[in-house]
Amino acid sequence: MTTPPRSPDREPSHDTLLLRGATVVNTRDGSLTEDTDVLVQGRTITEVRPGIDAPERLRAQVVDAKGLYVVPGYNDMHAHPLDQMPARSRDRDLRLLLAYGITGFRQMSGSPDLLRARAEGTLDLPVDGPRLLSMPGTVLVTPLNAGTPEEGAATVRRQHGEGADFIKVAMTAPDVFFAAQTEALRLGLPIVGHLPEGIDVIEASRLGMRSIEHLGPGVGLFACCSTEPARVRPDSGGDVKLKAPPVKLPFMDRLIDRMVKKLVINPVNQTKPQAVERMRWAVETYDSTMAHSLAVRFVDDHTWQVPTLIRVKTQELSDDPDFAQAPELRHMDDRTLKRWRKATATFTKFPPSTRATFRELYERQLQLTKAFDDGDVPMLTGSDTSGAGWVVPGASLHREFDELGRAGLSPLRILQMATLRAAEFLGTTDTMGTVEPGRLADLVLLRGNPVESVENLHGVSGVVRDGRYYSEADLADIKERAADSG
Repeated sequence: MTTPPRSPDREPSHDTLLLRGATVVNTRDGSLTEDTDVLVQGRTITEVRPGIDAPERLRAQVVDAKGLYVVPGYNDMHAHPLDQMPARSRDRDLRLLLAYGITGFRQMSGSPDLLRARAEGTLDLPVDGPRLLSMPGTVLVTPLNAGTPEEGAATVRRQHGEGADFIKVAMTAPDVFFAAQTEALRLGLPIVGHLPEGIDVIEASRLGMRSIEHLGPGVGLFACCSTEPARVRPDSGGDVKLKAPPVKLPFMDRLIDRMVKKLVINPVNQTKPQAVERMRWAVETYDSTMAHSLAVRFVDDHTWQVPTLIRVKTQELSDDPDFAQAPELRHMDDRTLKRWRKATATFTKFPPSTRATFRELYERQLQLTKAFDDGDVPMLTGSDTSGAGWVVPGASLHREFDELGRAGLSPLRILQMATLRAAEFLGTTDTMGTVEPGRLADLVLLRGNPVESVENLHGVSGVVRDGRYYSEADLADIKERAADSG
């Protein structure tokens, strides 16, 4: 049974839904249970077994899922859709996420206003979008809101009081980072994000960094995998230095937001020659044995990784024609595409030798991701949507699946990173991550076996979000309306 396309403003209904005759995928081990019914009542999965007689008993909406594979909804665990303004652009991005099977996201930047709106129940996110899983306050940036260790700790305390779920670190000095980390852990807040340039990565992991994003970014992790770490590791001052305003401003959070949005399209465009030289040494002196030792450290410390390979690739290979010609660009508005093309034009001004170094570094980043997988480092899928150049919401997570496959990860491991591992990271395995009774009714129906090939992770035939069923036609309609609503 196929329902008609829904108005984005329609209130959700929480009646009974029956997925009939599906193959249910066990995300713990990849095993398959064929010809199985999945009963959803309200927002929750209540039964998963063959032969459920719900239609007459419960007046259920029945979806013929014979030949389809049911998995938990995908999660983009590094995303920024709530950064988008105006609200129609934010809502477009959220709807696109759902249209690609993404039913949950970790918002990686926040603000006092966003935290307040969430607490008051006034965020007003579209019902046909993914679930907000967690959110920080404003990202920590030296010198703007974390100029000294004392200021960094004070910012952490303020965000804790505002209701942040975790602390997100971006561009901070190492001493500020460690002060913020100490204060966050004292308050029981996870600390995640970027590794400051020149930081002692092993110490940050040992002291409890919860997740490292973008493989660093830069070459921070590669200094731990190099036979010549001193030539790879930047000094603590870093290459990109920001200037603080001469006086403290009451709208500092908004100032940080504007600065980050301008930089985020492609931070690689700011790369200086000395940083390129360090990248070259990182490529040439990479040691797989040392990478394995780093993986062991991360496992011992329970330090998660969110590689966001597609984000790394769109920065370091920004001029790849595949990005500028991608079919999913039709979902984006002209103003956004103009900014992305402008950033790419800036990227092409790098000398050919520099762009060759970027390409070679990316290949090493794929190897490092595989080393982490081989070492059982816990990892999550994320794409860094929205605002990043060539990163189209929803489609970008599917491109992340492909890059993880290129790195050598198995289809099951990639599926787990997008589902079960996300639940483990959040401590919510009792409500998400598997297709079992008691879990939230956030599901994806796939045309092919997702454990068999990465390609099958793309074949989204339907989505259930919070108990509401969206057919393949519904999802296609959301995509077609996207550009007009951006």
